[in-house]
Amino acid sequence: MKLTTLKKAAARCHLTVIGAFHPKVADNAPSGTCTLILLGPYETGFWAHFSASPEMLDGQPDPLDRWSKRVVTPLASELGGTAVFPFGGPPYQPFIAWALRSQRCWVSPSGLLVHDKEGLFVSFRGAIALPIKIDLPPPPPPPCQTCIAEPCRSSCPVGALKTDSYDVAACKADLDRPENDCMTRGCASRRACPISQRYGRVEAQSAFHMAAFK
Repeated sequence: MKLTTLKKAAARCHLTVIGAFHPKVADNAPSGTCTLILLGPYETGFWAHFSASPEMLDGQPDPLDRWSKRVVTPLASELGGTAVFPFGGPPYQPFIAWALRSQRCWVSPSGLLVHDKEGLFVSFRGAIALPIKIDLPPPPPPPCQTCIAEPCRSSCPVGALKTDSYDVAACKADLDRPENDCMTRGCASRRACPISQRYGRVEAQSAFHMAAFK
């Protein structure tokens, strides 16, 4: 199996391969995993597709998680693997550690994960644990190495985000301020990332995630 085959199969489900790696024992991947594939929304067009889904329209809790489980589970089976999700715990699967292991995500100056294509808007809808080892391309260079301005560090209205800490209380308190547009447009620090600005996420999707966060 080739990575291009996985990408085409994921795209049919409005998903994209965010990263992949060959796990070692310390990575705590499912037993027998030779390649772990991380999946996220395929932009552009993901939000329009999800907004019309039964899960989004039925008024029940956790629509995005339920959509992810319905879509990723049969996709994993089709590809001969096992579906794994970042929700449904505790215990929770170590998706952040897996993202870093894929060498397509890094810790940004703001402390948030940054992806080489999705910037600070990177998100995970699931993963596929494959029992076979597939060839993977060499990793791209970390994008923050050439970002001199580091706008993600300075764009938070209350300075809640730092490389080694996150002041959740200050962040949530500021969301109620009328001048704060994070609830409707998405986190200001995430939006400030130059890579985020080239990514196709629509503001309605960011507002959905912010409502869940608050």
